Amino acid sequence: MALALQTFATVKDANAALKAAGTRYLGGGTLVIRAANEGDVSVSGFVRSTEPSLSTIAVAGGKVRIGASVTMAAIARHADLAALAKAARAVGGPAVRNMATVGGNLFAPAPYGDFAVALLALDAIVGTDDGETPIETFLASRGGSAIVTSVSFALPKADSFRFLKVSRVKPKGVSVLSIASVLELAPDGTVSSARIALGCMADRPMRAKAAEKALIGRSLTKDGIAPALAAVNDGTLPATDPIASAWYRNEVLPVHLGRLLLS
Repeated sequence: MALALQTFATVKDANAALKAAGTRYLGGGTLVIRAANEGDVSVSGFVRSTEPSLSTIAVAGGKVRIGASVTMAAIARHADLAALAKAARAVGGPAVRNMATVGGNLFAPAPYGDFAVALLALDAIVGTDDGETPIETFLASRGGSAIVTSVSFALPKADSFRFLKVSRVKPKGVSVLSIASVLELAPDGTVSSARIALGCMADRPMRAKAAEKALIGRSLTKDGIAPALAAVNDGTLPATDPIASAWYRNEVLPVHLGRLLLS
């Protein structure tokens, strides 16, 4: 069966076209095209938009706005987004990164969606044609039916953002788990604020809120982070899949969080 493709100059028009049954939005295509190729008969056509703002990166005054159609490759090579390059390069190999978009990554099911984990740690705001939504709220429902237009966040302070992807196949294997954190330190070296996001520890990226709370007022030493490592599994519900079992993911999560915090 042939699949129709409609292209619109504005997101508003694309949103209207998406109301047709069986229609999917086409960004980079790494998710929806694969589903169609694998026989997803619920897909009857694709809609895309060429609105210029979808493909732009704007950095000014310590704030970042990334259009939803911006690719992982574009983020990885952007001079002002060097802190995020590691997270962007964690998404697939070069061919996938040339196509995979920021917007699409927000919808990627576990064990994919590593860049969304980074955005959750950064407390990003997700923009749609309907308005703006905190990323944690957006991920809880995957944003409804409105097309994602952008993600926005404050540039993290130097050395405050950390990212780790654990995989069994190097360098572009699927995640066993991923962790992103934004930590700020007080003058005495103790943690004054912490955001820790986990990938593959639920059906979508999640916050490790118990571990965050346990870090406040502690130093980033082996003894200082021990309470956070003990609490990091609170609320996790990882899947068992061909990459790893739920038991294994829960067992190694504290180990890898410890490595990230002490790095």
